[in-house]
Parts: sequence; C-alpha cells; structure tokens
Amino acid sequence: MGRVEKENYYLDIAQTVAERSTCLRRRYGAIIVRNDEIIATGYNGAPRGRKNCVDLNYCTREAMNIPSGQRYELCRSVHAEANAIISAARRDTLGSTLYMACTDPATGALIPNSTSCTMCRRQIINAGIQRVVIRDTPTDYRVVEVEEWIREDDSLPPGQI
Repeated sequence: MGRVEKENYYLDIAQTVAERSTCLRRRYGAIIVRNDEIIATGYNGAPRGRKNCVDLNYCTREAMNIPSGQRYELCRSVHAEANAIISAARRDTLGSTLYMACTDPATGALIPNSTSCTMCRRQIINAGIQRVVIRDTPTDYRVVEVEEWIREDDSLPPGQI
C-alpha cells in the first residue's frame, strides 16, 4: 500500500471535519493549509448558541422546496469555508489552500461537483486564499485557482466583466 498523496491527505481531513456538520441537506468540511500546516478547520452548522437543524429536525430551505445552491439567506448555517476563515488570522490565510469535501447526510456518500457559494467565494478572495481543492470522489478532486473567481466576477450581470 502506497503513501497517500498530499492533496488527498488533506481532503481526508476535510471530509472527517464534515462529520461534525449539523446540516440536514449537505455536510461540508473545510480546512485551510499553509506551508503544510493546518491553520483552521470549519464545518457547516448554526451559529454558536443557536439550535442546529439536525437538533430541530427542520430545514427552512428544505421545507420551502428551495433547490440546492439558492436562497442561502434562509439557511441557519454558517458555511464550512466561512467558519474556517473566521477561525484563522488573515496573516495565516494569505497564500494558503482551502481543502473542502461535501457528503450527503443521509448516505455519507461524497457529493461530486460541489463548490463554494458566491458569498463564501467572496470571503475566500478577501482572506487571500490562493487555491481551493474540492473532493469529488475518494481519490479525484478539482483545483480552483482563486484568481479565476476574481476574474470571473459572478456578482456582475453577464457581459459586464
């Protein structure tokens, strides 16, 4: 058995962090790494002191049949990427890599093609994170250079870039 590749090593950790998630729809885990040192971790869940969806057995977006990727302002959770960034000092996130994994709470299966929402992308940009590595399968992942998110400004109407 060979040594696990470094990207998958960090993605394994992000996937384990996702197990702490309290969301009924998706379990996200994120870790921020700089110079081969884990700076911070985060998972999606209600703000400190508030009841979690898993404890309430209720999701507003689910109850309203809101499709995945829409109307995040109705979500009780702070996203995994945001929680990791909140836990880190900006001087430590500059030039870092954020590793992220997403699983289905019902099955535990990885959800391929998951990505950061537009609000988390803005936070990742402002934190100075350089790359985002997103797990699709136990061994496959995508690498996003954050500079792409800066160039492809999703906050502007089409044709305004």
